[in-house]
Amino acid sequence: MEVKALQQMLSQFRQAQEKLEKRIGEISVEATAGGGMVAVRMNGQKNLTEVRIDPDIFKSKDQEMLQELMIAAVNDAARRVDEELSKQVTELAGIPGMAGMKIPGLF
Repeated sequence: MEVKALQQMLSQFRQAQEKLEKRIGEISVEATAGGGMVAVRMNGQKNLTEVRIDPDIFKSKDQEMLQELMIAAVNDAARRVDEELSKQVTELAGIPGMAGMKIPGLF
């Protein structure tokens, strides 16, 4: 392979990487648990950006239930981020079947 062709491929890869990083920054997913009693929002870096808890949960004073609902909502949000990242990578790459791939350090 010629050096010029390799440089062009690297340039295209960098552009795709930049587009993916931009799209990751735009990702925002929401997940709920307990019929909406707990809702969380997570960004593409899997950081929680919002947590909403129905005040009725506090009336029952059931700490264990709240903990379980939080875990369920956060895990669901993380799964949704993974799905969205996979979708974005597939769209960028245009490679069928890539959606199921796990890229180390990405998801």
